[in-house]
Amino acid sequence: MPIAEIAERSGYSSLQSFSRTFRAVYGVPPAQYRRQGTHSRFRPALSGDDQMSMMREVTIRSVEPMEVVSVDHVGPYMQIGKAFDALFGWLGKHNLLAGEVRMIGLFFDDPGVVEEQKLRSKAAVLLPGRVMDEVRSAVAVNARDGVSVTRIRGGEYAVLRHVGPYSDLPAAYEWLYGTWLVQSGREAADAPAFEEYLNDPKETASAELVTEICLPLG
Repeated sequence: MPIAEIAERSGYSSLQSFSRTFRAVYGVPPAQYRRQGTHSRFRPALSGDDQMSMMREVTIRSVEPMEVVSVDHVGPYMQIGKAFDALFGWLGKHNLLAGEVRMIGLFFDDPGVVEEQKLRSKAAVLLPGRVMDEVRSAVAVNARDGVSVTRIRGGEYAVLRHVGPYSDLPAAYEWLYGTWLVQSGREAADAPAFEEYLNDPKETASAELVTEICLPLG
């Protein structure tokens, strides 16, 4: 039976939601499980890693809805920096860079389900309200520039603060989804996770980069 049909019959709202939950429990996405056999061959993602669990703390945070200015990126998540460069170039061109800029990355696909070259994400920044009014006008006038205004849902999020290189983020996601989420008794909402980058990668040593991974909860 097609996996999408299994997801629908199991009561999931989307294939992505089903695949995310399946991978969290069995450590692999359903298509790989089907190809390679029983789950007894696999270890759930980072399970039993007590030291890692002690080093990482998750807080539940209520997040207000946000509107951000964004540029789409398709391809490996680690290459989203190209979209950020394009976004900051556009903001600078239109004199819209403000001192209070929050950098945010939105991620729509599970890398264990979607092939790397088709992964969808957005590079985004949150600007002060008065500047966002100017951004909306500039986006409307320059619709062909590939810049848009994106709304981030409000509600409860599980927030994991990660300190270290961006290249270590996939392991942090594996722990958050595969260990913390399973043990928490909560469910992920059918919405994209986002990251907020709390310091500038161009001015900060990679070991000191601080990233908050925000997982939407249902």
